[in-house]
Amino acid sequence: MRIVVLSDNRAKSSDFETEHGLSVYLETDSYNCLLDVGVSDLFARNAKLMNIDLSDVDYLFISHGHADHIGGLPSFLEINQKAKIVVSSRILNREYYSSRNSMRKISIDFDFDTLKERLITVDEKAQFEEDIAVFIPKIKNHPMPKANRLLFKNIGDELVNDDFDHEVIITFGKERKFVFTGCGHSGLLNILESATAEQAGQIAAVMGGFHLLDSRNGMTFETEKEIKELGETLKTRFPETLFVTGHCTGDTTFNQLKSILGEQITQFYVGYELKI
Repeated sequence: MRIVVLSDNRAKSSDFETEHGLSVYLETDSYNCLLDVGVSDLFARNAKLMNIDLSDVDYLFISHGHADHIGGLPSFLEINQKAKIVVSSRILNREYYSSRNSMRKISIDFDFDTLKERLITVDEKAQFEEDIAVFIPKIKNHPMPKANRLLFKNIGDELVNDDFDHEVIITFGKERKFVFTGCGHSGLLNILESATAEQAGQIAAVMGGFHLLDSRNGMTFETEKEIKELGETLKTRFPETLFVTGHCTGDTTFNQLKSILGEQITQFYVGYELKI
């Protein structure tokens, strides 16, 4: 399994472009996948520099309905004529908003009816190929990220706090699994517990944003104590798992986790490559 980051806030070198978006390419001997498409067509420009042929992608999995993960969908459809587009059924005909800095819309206007037979919607969980699982995390034993309080969805004409019932987790592999979290709005521990409850096998690597924003500009999120407790829990319960994060995981938070997890955690960037 080869995994390459195409879009992120950071880059391996100045040859690549960056944005506040996330897109990851994954290939095996059996299939090629794209996990999210960032906020623009930047993922495609970076893929071209890496000689990755996006026209040969078999599946596009969208983790949730925010524009920094789904905004590049129209650009992908111009490149690729065959991939199945897999999304939660709950993102259809729904809008999302953020009150961070100011209230603004953070979803895209897109007519999913135009996808016709290419669109696959997931209600609770679904299986693809022999070793791809898509599911909505059901275990909620641990707090969700505090920055979620700034995020909303529309129910009719009313805005309510987003409970992220539209966030799906995607896993690959059987004995040694790769878990893609998207932004991890459901909470990293809830995601990991849901993944282990759904499937047997060891989680070899977890990759994506963990939505652990750094506290700044008068906004307070997870405390240093809470991050320390999270790191210690991850180290104790998942000692063989590699955690690969970036995007919406703050640098201060990452460094706190790094001081606990050591080589078990690393930061991704455009051009980052992982093989499992």
